Amino acid sequence: MLTRRQVLKLGSAAAISAAIPARARALAAADYSLDIAPYSLQVSAKHTIKTIAYNQQVPGPLLRLTEGKPVSIDVTNHTGAEEIVHWHGLFTPSEFDGAMEEGTPMIPAGGSFRYTFTPTPAGFRWYHTHTFAGNDLKKGQYTGQHGFLMIEPIEPRENPAPYDQEFFLALHDWDGQLMGSGDGSMNPTYNFSTINGKVLGYGEPLRVKAGQRILLRVLNSSPTEPHWLSLSGHQFRVIALDGNPVPQPQAVSMLRLAPAERVCAFVEMNNPGVWILGEVRKHIQAAGMGIVVEYADHSGNPVWHQPQSLDWHYHQFSAAGSPPASTDETIEIPLVFESKFAGHGALDRWMINGKSYPHTETVTLQRGRRYRLQFINRSTDDHPVHLHRHSFEIHSLPGSPQTRGVIKDVVLVDAKTQTDVEFTANNPGLTLFHCHQQDHMDMGFMMLFRYA
Repeated sequence: MLTRRQVLKLGSAAAISAAIPARARALAAADYSLDIAPYSLQVSAKHTIKTIAYNQQVPGPLLRLTEGKPVSIDVTNHTGAEEIVHWHGLFTPSEFDGAMEEGTPMIPAGGSFRYTFTPTPAGFRWYHTHTFAGNDLKKGQYTGQHGFLMIEPIEPRENPAPYDQEFFLALHDWDGQLMGSGDGSMNPTYNFSTINGKVLGYGEPLRVKAGQRILLRVLNSSPTEPHWLSLSGHQFRVIALDGNPVPQPQAVSMLRLAPAERVCAFVEMNNPGVWILGEVRKHIQAAGMGIVVEYADHSGNPVWHQPQSLDWHYHQFSAAGSPPASTDETIEIPLVFESKFAGHGALDRWMINGKSYPHTETVTLQRGRRYRLQFINRSTDDHPVHLHRHSFEIHSLPGSPQTRGVIKDVVLVDAKTQTDVEFTANNPGLTLFHCHQQDHMDMGFMMLFRYA
């Protein structure tokens, strides 16, 4: 079986050099630089994980860019294998998006590449590796190669809800191994789960003051796992999903984030004490996923209140009223998700419309046309699916009336259900669609859209 990297090497991409031309380097320095290199991450007082990271930190550095202002970022690969950086959620050209399937060149071992693009749209995005891992759970998204990307609007917009402090939090799972399931297939499991690379009680707490309003920007950078978060004694007021403002902000008791999803939420600090912001499921919090929230002038053991149920639904953030009637101009594209048992001790093969990448169909788009993607999940797994270089609007969800105004770039499609989204083809170039679980993506859950 050919890997996606091998397939691309057979084509013209093999002729693309990922090195920055010496003349270009001499002309001007880049606005930012990222070094990809081995790193020892101390997740607790007793445990260190050898991984790969950006600029010797996990998460990588927060990059604050300005919408509409061109930027250049030099990336140097200090590892012994090819690498690449994907700018998740941005409307970048294919050659700089950071997916080799779209034509972005890989960065060879010891080489460098300059990414140049104009950041858009504004909002909370992120960047991460986009390489093949397969059975090696020390590569790809299993590593520490993830960082926050904040695209500020070119002109300050009216802020109806000012805040006193802003915290960026990355949820991640570490030290994975493949474990057999009841049907004989293999799935990743993890020994550690962290927030910003630290287990609960080891990292610095979030220090707050009574009466403050804080803004949490939460990213799930896990290679495969969804996460549920609660902050004991407090509620979240969700204002944005995947960096895009929601039509109806809502107060909720917990957040759910599938792999690659982001949530922005306000929290009113109106309950002084020392609390835990952590994963709702007990065994995941026990693996370390949590962080202490400490009010000024308070100390002692942090308090955790265990929620009794999991409660989250995209539809609660939908615009009020009925959506406008669909027109005949919307083109439906059904995409059926299924798996195929690959043998005992092997990862399942994943298929879209009966085919695994690189043999999946390439769908041709007409610029300016509106498309409805019908995600028909016939498998027993949930799938966080991601469309590169575009955002989409959730159109319909299982068990809910039609949804409108909820704009995302990742949506979790529950097992044995159908979710429909709509987008306008307005960013020409090869466009990758895939499940954001590393193991599913590696085993064929990908396809390309091509503009006519």
